[in-house]
Amino acid sequence: MKIRLGQNLARCRESVGVSQEELSFRASIHRTEVSLLERGERMPRVDTALRLAGSLGVALDDLVVGLEWRPGYEVIVHGSWEVIEPGDQKSNGTGDPSPNGSAVETPADSR
Repeated sequence: MKIRLGQNLARCRESVGVSQEELSFRASIHRTEVSLLERGERMPRVDTALRLAGSLGVALDDLVVGLEWRPGYEVIVHGSWEVIEPGDQKSNGTGDPSPNGSAVETPADSR
């Protein structure tokens, strides 16, 4: 996603004919930030993306064309390489969803 946005930013900047340094001046961001964004090493905040688009005289849509987001997430169980999908929580039979079923026990008289 970051790489695609960077490609879009570079394309828009080059079509307008400005350098990274000039764009950074216009958008009031550091010149290295433009480079990081174009290389796909960073994702801009919304206000930064708006400043970049405005500085280039393009719509924000031009910077995000081709980007897509799908709802959902994955739950990763620590200590395991197995990915567990939401709603598919495996239990070890004890009601404890920990992968090995062990619980931390402390002695009652450990004072």
